[in-house]
Amino acid sequence: MNDMNKITLSSSGPSSSEYVQWFRHASPYINAHRGKTFVLMLPGGAMLDDNFDKIIQDIALLNSLGVRLVLVHGARPQIESHLAAHNIASHLHQQLRITDQEQLGLICQATGEVRFRIEAALSTSLPNSPMHGADLQIVSGNYVTAKPMGVIDGVDLQHTGSVRRINTQAIHAALDNKAIVSLSPLGYSPTGEIFNLCYAELATELALAINADKLIAFTPNEGFSGLGGQLQRQLNLSQCDEQLQALTNAGETSQSLTACYNACRGGVARAHMVSYQSDGALLQELFTRDGSGTLVHSDAYESVRQATIDDVGGIFELIEPLEQQGALVRRSRELLESEISQFTVLEKDGTILACAALYPFAEGMAEVSCVATHPNYQKGGRAAVVLNAIEQQAKQQAISQLFVLTTQTAHWFLEQGFVTADVAQLPTEKQSFYNFQRNSKVFIKTL
Repeated sequence: MNDMNKITLSSSGPSSSEYVQWFRHASPYINAHRGKTFVLMLPGGAMLDDNFDKIIQDIALLNSLGVRLVLVHGARPQIESHLAAHNIASHLHQQLRITDQEQLGLICQATGEVRFRIEAALSTSLPNSPMHGADLQIVSGNYVTAKPMGVIDGVDLQHTGSVRRINTQAIHAALDNKAIVSLSPLGYSPTGEIFNLCYAELATELALAINADKLIAFTPNEGFSGLGGQLQRQLNLSQCDEQLQALTNAGETSQSLTACYNACRGGVARAHMVSYQSDGALLQELFTRDGSGTLVHSDAYESVRQATIDDVGGIFELIEPLEQQGALVRRSRELLESEISQFTVLEKDGTILACAALYPFAEGMAEVSCVATHPNYQKGGRAAVVLNAIEQQAKQQAISQLFVLTTQTAHWFLEQGFVTADVAQLPTEKQSFYNFQRNSKVFIKTL
């Protein structure tokens, strides 16, 4: 590497070791996302934000990491600006724009300007810029066949339409050629008409049609905040539906959450809401454990929750075979009942599929114990899901380190980010109860 290409780290910025650690922690996510198909839902407001150029750089980075990207953009503020400049008032019916012939021309103009700006930004490759050498190929076209929405409640929506069909074969061909597909919220009919589409509906229909792995909706907020104003990190379909029912406005946040919900309900495994105002929010959401926004997932029939006394029988059935194998220390049903509040379970249709327990100690440490998965579900990563829930609980209790004692599952804990330790690193109280005859291996994870 010559001197001009070297990256200089300022004294006020991250150190070299911090960069190295970040890449190491991100590498599993880089591998997981490579070859996957993401639909990015970018509202018109994002293009007016100071962070727009950084979003473009992050999109280019995803493409360079082998992620297949389809970008669906909105243009509402740009359309409103064009209409206002011609003294034309907007008319909505059930949050849908009534698009007459005069408005359609201005909508096409505003939408085209947004599309061209996105394509120009993705084409940047100046030296000494993050886009240098990207050489991105951007593909747009008449991939969307539309139909008129027609008359709703006696109101003719005219040139406002909905998605009729998507040319998935052509889109996949472009993605296979490593191009980024860019779609505007316009559709075309076999008769040559143009229809104004809702970009959120287009993004949702597209994600389902091409079997996307993720739908990512950019919003002005960090993610979705519930009625209490607290950011919701994860929502399953049932929780998402409850939040949508409680919403009293139909703004951009509601539109984004609805798109995530409909996509996951239709078969997309994961959908995300991330901020377009926060620098790096997209990368943080995709390449860090905690993320930055809101994840909506389609595991509608599996839920992670705190165990109750009614779960004792199910937990006992999970851990008893492992106790017989010597993988877990034996616990009586009475002891399990007295410690049930320490347990977290993953349940599906009333059956406990996985469990784990958290036992806080002094010195800011806590023990993870009784990690077990139903034998019919051991290849689905459910133990890792429960462990992640345990880690979130520990953080809320200001616990800085987790430790585990194990005889037969050392490699699994290493894969979950634990590192080898020794008995002397355990809390003093735990050291006094360590069973040297059992000779369990010690692993610690810093949160």
